[in-house]
Amino acid sequence: MFMRHRGVQVVTTLGAVGLLLGLSGCAAKVRRDEYTAEVAKIREEMQGGDRNVGSRVDSTNQAVGEHTRRLDALEQELQAFRSEYNVSMEKMKGMLKFDVPVHFEFASSELREADRPVLDRFAAVVREYYPGALVTVEGFTDPAGSAAYNQRLGQRRADAVKEYLATAGGFTSETLKAVSYGEVKQRQVVPGAKGPGDVGVENRRVALVIDHAAIASDQVAMP
Repeated sequence: MFMRHRGVQVVTTLGAVGLLLGLSGCAAKVRRDEYTAEVAKIREEMQGGDRNVGSRVDSTNQAVGEHTRRLDALEQELQAFRSEYNVSMEKMKGMLKFDVPVHFEFASSELREADRPVLDRFAAVVREYYPGALVTVEGFTDPAGSAAYNQRLGQRRADAVKEYLATAGGFTSETLKAVSYGEVKQRQVVPGAKGPGDVGVENRRVALVIDHAAIASDQVAMP
């Protein structure tokens, strides 16, 4: 790109100089000082063009370097998040889904104190690398009780986490959504496991989905 731009400038300059020489030789109307001034003007224009191209190249290289740095930092952050909290992660088109260890007591939608730190860490990742992304909280239950009851219970669980992220995580209502999948079989971690008691706690959970597809292109997506 730069060489092509440079070539155009050289051709233009040669043409201009040739024209001046032709005028000087044929009509003898171009004085030496006029010729020298015109050549100097053309040279300055070329140098100015070179400076503009160089500035654009430097700016592009700087943007690429910054993007690479943020991707590396994001990868390190996600690895630490997964290791520290035993989080599993799934990449989808334009989305990133986290299965976080946020669970609920039997028939309860109250957020446990022990589960708040993982939500705080999740919120920090979103604020740093996905500002403005839509976060969907998915609520689940074990299969105990009726499907209608579990649909409502899953929604209450999702709403509880959504409220926490809005309050403690600094998210706005426009960037948070809560949905319920209830006892849907395809999403049960331990199929058929149910309470009362601790049995089936793996199914009494939430999942967190970052929808970053609509974020401006200068933001960092999943590496």
